[in-house]
Amino acid sequence: MTTTAAQAIDYRVADLSLAEFGRREIELAEHEMPGLMRTRAEYADRQPLKGARITGSLHMTVQTAVLIETLTALGAEVRWASCNIFSTQDHAAAAAVVGPEGTVDEPRGVPVFAWKGETLEEYWWCAEQVLRWPDGGPNMLLDDGGDATLLLHKGAEYERAGAVPSPDSTDNEEMQVVLGLLGRSLEEDAQRWTRIGEEVMGVTEETTTGVLRLYQMHETGQLLFPAINVNDSVTKSKFDNLYGCRHSLVDGINRATDVMIGGKVAVVLGYGDVGKGCADSLRGQGARVIVTEIDPICALQAAMEGYEVKTLEDV
Repeated sequence: MTTTAAQAIDYRVADLSLAEFGRREIELAEHEMPGLMRTRAEYADRQPLKGARITGSLHMTVQTAVLIETLTALGAEVRWASCNIFSTQDHAAAAAVVGPEGTVDEPRGVPVFAWKGETLEEYWWCAEQVLRWPDGGPNMLLDDGGDATLLLHKGAEYERAGAVPSPDSTDNEEMQVVLGLLGRSLEEDAQRWTRIGEEVMGVTEETTTGVLRLYQMHETGQLLFPAINVNDSVTKSKFDNLYGCRHSLVDGINRATDVMIGGKVAVVLGYGDVGKGCADSLRGQGARVIVTEIDPICALQAAMEGYEVKTLEDV
């Protein structure tokens, strides 16, 4: 594990020597992401994001590295963590830290706190690090799943209350970790999360789970800053959810299990955009796909596409 606090940037990744491999993959990904590259070419000289201090909590992959370097090319300062304990591509994290003009011995990229296979304690420690900047905090959040937003809001809530519930007060293992972290934080600084929240101008959220949390906080008056619902944008729901899942599902299954999918019976729960992509992906590999769906229109769509539609109890 590579970690440092004394150099020009602080970071914690699995192995900084993987940066060269990560850089090659980033260069390949840039050719597949023309929108971001065109944005760099058109706006880099204007530095429209100058002054933006962005905390990102998003899968630390090669494609995310292209996003990170686009943000910095447009003038933003960035700190990054992954939003999942298993999704980090360690070579991408290393390359983001080293940067396009840095070296392993002299990293010149951005602070990244992410590695594949984090424990829950390590995951939430990383989330804390990207929210706590050396000279203050972020003024923008880029969230995926709502964990960075949750940590900030819970921290501010318990600071107002003057106490953090005991980790033993919940049976949720992950919430126990969060409460332990916030308890230690409150002892160190009774206004840390309140100050950070006051500086944040807004958050973007790109998952259904995270968006539901934001709507709930908005309805109860707990949301500390404006939020943009990226999840329901057309380019997210109709492209990433559909075609992204169609591409990545069988790839993930093959990498994890190396089991032949052809001839298997696969059950897809739900036939929204994600379900459509998953069902198509599995059928393309020769699986017999059964769809379960409570929405009558989506169920009819599945039937019209030739899938067997059943209730979960009948599968």
